[in-house]
Amino acid sequence: MPAKIQIADSDVLLVIDLQADFMPGGRLAVAEGDVVVPTVNALIRRFAHVVVTQDWHPEGHASFASTHAAQPFETKQLHYGDQTLWPNHCVQGSEGAALHPELDLDAAFVILRKGMNPGVDSYSAFVEADGRTTTGLGALLNARGVKRVFCCGLATDFCVAYSALDARAAGFDAFVIEDACRAIDADGSLAAAWARMDAAGVRRMDSRDIEG
Repeated sequence: MPAKIQIADSDVLLVIDLQADFMPGGRLAVAEGDVVVPTVNALIRRFAHVVVTQDWHPEGHASFASTHAAQPFETKQLHYGDQTLWPNHCVQGSEGAALHPELDLDAAFVILRKGMNPGVDSYSAFVEADGRTTTGLGALLNARGVKRVFCCGLATDFCVAYSALDARAAGFDAFVIEDACRAIDADGSLAAAWARMDAAGVRRMDSRDIEG
């Protein structure tokens, strides 16, 4: 049995992209994405600091296949590197961009909207896909004395993994709460993401491992 982790005032729960377009029936659905909401809500009640992220793309975003007259899931070379092209999703102000209606937002001290730059995608809550442009989250967490980042949400192998990796790169201890996440897991993407996270020192855990 893994050792229990005691939650401290210097910990933050990072709730990633629990939005309609990523739920079953959405434009970029993650299987069982809605199942994690009760677990996430239970976690929210245990943390002093909670951040919620929200994909928030303008129409014609560079990551949309329709912008390039291409098919979804093709890869295109953009100015910052290879970009997977996605179905239009989480368009600003759309129903698909809305956070899950049962998600408990009252405890969140910030809702961080990402992917707003029309020319750059943003999986991570910390750094956009160009690898240079920060969202400001790292500085904000440092200002609040945060030392450890606990990640949950959608999807494990994309936005959760990128956020956890960038949390480590920013100097935080990073954890992924597996039972509060779901993955896309296409073509080995989940195993590849875990290999990167394991190598970076991201710790995987279960919500039952948390005390406090």
